[in-house]
Amino acid sequence: MTSHKLAWWQNSTVYQIYPRSFCDSNGDGIGDIPGITAKLDHLKTLGVDVVWLSPVYQSPNDDNGYDISDYRAIMGEFGTMADFDAMLAGMTERGIALMMDLVVNHTSDEHEWFKQARTSRDNPYHDYYIWQEPIDGRAPTNWESAFSGSAWSFNEATGEYYLHMFSPKQPDLNWENPKVRAEVYELMHFWFKKGVRGFRMDVINLISKPWLADGRLPNAPVVQDGFLQPAFEMVKHGPRFMEFMREMRREVLDHYDSITVGEAPCATVQEAREITHPEAGALSMVFQFEHMDLDCQPGKGKWAIKPLHLPDLKASLSRWQSSLHGQGWNSLYWNNHDQPRIVSRFGDDSPAYRERSAKMLATCLHLMQGTPYVYQGEELGMGNVAWPGIEHYQDIETRNMYRVATQERGQAPEDVLRSIHAKGRDNARTPMQWSAALHGGFTTGQPWLAAHDNHTHINAEAALADPNSVFHHYRQLIALRKQHPVLVHGRYELLLPDHSHVFAYLRDDGVHRVLVLCNFSGQTQSLRCSQLPDLKGSIALISNLPDLTWSDSQNQLQPWEASAYCLATWPAPVED
Repeated sequence: MTSHKLAWWQNSTVYQIYPRSFCDSNGDGIGDIPGITAKLDHLKTLGVDVVWLSPVYQSPNDDNGYDISDYRAIMGEFGTMADFDAMLAGMTERGIALMMDLVVNHTSDEHEWFKQARTSRDNPYHDYYIWQEPIDGRAPTNWESAFSGSAWSFNEATGEYYLHMFSPKQPDLNWENPKVRAEVYELMHFWFKKGVRGFRMDVINLISKPWLADGRLPNAPVVQDGFLQPAFEMVKHGPRFMEFMREMRREVLDHYDSITVGEAPCATVQEAREITHPEAGALSMVFQFEHMDLDCQPGKGKWAIKPLHLPDLKASLSRWQSSLHGQGWNSLYWNNHDQPRIVSRFGDDSPAYRERSAKMLATCLHLMQGTPYVYQGEELGMGNVAWPGIEHYQDIETRNMYRVATQERGQAPEDVLRSIHAKGRDNARTPMQWSAALHGGFTTGQPWLAAHDNHTHINAEAALADPNSVFHHYRQLIALRKQHPVLVHGRYELLLPDHSHVFAYLRDDGVHRVLVLCNFSGQTQSLRCSQLPDLKGSIALISNLPDLTWSDSQNQLQPWEASAYCLATWPAPVED
């Protein structure tokens, strides 16, 4: 068997918990840390190795915890630090590592640093944030924030504008100030010393603002019919970004055997390779969004939806697979707290094909090279919601977009809601569906966000009892990566790049070969033997159809079928 030295996180599967929506232990309608602790056996049964926990720090909750007012305190509605310690101990007992969310591109405007900074230009904390003088009495640029409106807000006390790439209550930190960087490194040490194993770093590639280095402050290109000016391109991967990242590695990360993933909007393959290179880089992997933008109209933002063209998805994912092989590491994800549910997005959430398409999407992703991420409820095949009015939605991005689109741009409410049903972040934030009980067993009270009506038949209790469920398919995929190293380190090769409905690829480590076939459509797809490697003597490794071999299928892929075949001598499973 080929020997490969792997970092532990390369052979791991990560499960993301959005705590507000995971499990409520006290009936107040808000998920909490004791609720997470109570459900750790669900994660153990699934087989995941790492939990990525979305923020549980003290926060005024303008952006559901991504606006932090105290990095060393637990938000009261989530519990106490003692509850956190008990949760962490429960994870450790089950062999599950904890990865926290590190949100340090910005703080809350209620953080003590900003409360001090905005009082006076002479305040010691003033330079912790980014300020600009008005230009002709207006904001210094035309940049729009991710949550609509200007990325600049005026501060009366100092007569300046401060930058916020997100909400006005999320002022951006000034990483040019070495005191800011030292503060960040100290808080990272604080959590590492408590036993945390790593960090997911929120929009980390925005921390180096180019104009702070070169003094130029340009406007963003004007997009006539798009929803947002592309301001992220103006502030991402600035000239000192890798300097800051390597300093973080030297000052903090090299002291721990950690897992790190940097959320990197607008990142290129070349930038990701620089960030994740095993010797010269700084982080384990990045989250990139190229494949998440393929069902948007180019240049018009996430809300301008269009059907997915599968060859575009194949080209995008394959470019990242090939470019990072041996030069970095991929994160593999379909879902997170910012994205709609994948079974509704790229699959078919109808009763006829929901389970099969959910399994197909999981198979396609998990058998690629990289560390797979499972977002809570993904393992159940949870789908999008389609509420009839904006009053049902809680997400700041969604509500702001609706207001601007209907009140300022005159768009029809029904058209705007159609985009929200497809792309809104609350699709991912409906409560976890634990049982057929009221509110899906999430809470005994009134949930902060309504549960999906389908919780009566799509829930964890039913999934665990059904050996053919989406849950058990995910469990098998997670186990396969642990048992067969070719699925972790083998080279990736795309087949049939131009096929409109079939995603086919090979994994090959020079000794063992695996063929993965996925039908991204509700129609049977016929394939010629000449289009594929020789399947004679192949063994079905996993499938979302029962008892399938290639000879049985007569060179056809059934609607939403996914199958993987061993094409060479298959080794005995690696012992855990």
